[in-house]
Amino acid sequence: MWDIMVDKTRLFLLGRDADTVVAQIANECSSFVADDEDEWVADEECSCYNCRYRRWTQESFRCMAG
Repeated sequence: MWDIMVDKTRLFLLGRDADTVVAQIANECSSFVADDEDEWVADEECSCYNCRYRRWTQESFRCMAG
């Protein structure tokens, strides 16, 4: 599900349309912090897609949390 990058960030391999999966991951993540509401893209607040530590890539996102 994740590819660990050289800089220790994680690239999410399932893309931008895995709402259920990223909601479950975020619910279990001790690093999750919701981004500003105007930056949300998912309907559910607790989602990697709405996390302050996600950085979008062309196909998915990278997790920058610890």
